[in-house]
Order: sequence, then structure tokens, then C-alpha cells
Amino acid sequence: MAAAKAKTYLAHAVGRRKCSVARVYLADGAGKILVNKRELKDYFGKATNRYVVHQPLNLLKINDKFDIKVNVKGGGTTGQAGAIRLGISRALLKVDPSLRPELKTAGFLTRDSRKVERKKAGLRGARARFQFSKR
Repeated sequence: MAAAKAKTYLAHAVGRRKCSVARVYLADGAGKILVNKRELKDYFGKATNRYVVHQPLNLLKINDKFDIKVNVKGGGTTGQAGAIRLGISRALLKVDPSLRPELKTAGFLTRDSRKVERKKAGLRGARARFQFSKR
């Protein structure tokens, strides 16, 4: 029996958002997106998260040009979707650097550095205090 031929990837990039880290691999194909060895629709239940992942591809109108394999870990679903979007954008840049102006103006190349602020001692949350009672 012949050994299965390994798929050659055109580009590899890393995207981060909140506590999520996504490793994105781009290959020639028909637009199939696998996230942690699962279909995109199976992995992300919310349509908004699927939309976020597709944003760079929709902007450039290349939905069916590449197969994308993603390994993502950490954080929640929204953070993971944002990390995947950044990773896809960076990988597309490696394939074709002329796409930079379009991706840059859409804001897909900017790492969103916002993270949840830690809870402080003696408070209810990061800044929220317990309700004050005079009596």
C-alpha cells in the first residue's frame, strides 16, 4: 500500500487574540477550513464567529482558492475566532505581499491586545465595588 502524500503548505502564520493562539497553514485547494481537525461549522456554533474567520477571505474574494488548516488553543470561542482571522491574514500576506494595503485598511493585520483586566483585592471585579450601605 502506498503511503499517503503529505500536503505541502504555501504559508504558515500565527495569530493571537486575548488568551488564544492560532497556528494557520495555507494550501492550494477548494476553500475547506479545518479547525482542530473539525469542520469550521462544527467547531464554531455561532454564525458571528464563522463570519469573523471568513472576513479576510471575503474581503479579497478568494473563498475557494485555499484550503486552511488551523490549530487553535486557549481562551474562548470569540478570542479563538479573532486569533484565526489574524493568522489567516498574516498567512495570505506571505503568499502575496501585494494584498497588504487592503488587509491593513480593513484592520485585519492589527493584533488586538485587549485582555481581561484582573480582579483587584477587596473589590467585586476589576473596578466594580461592592454596593455601599450607609446603615
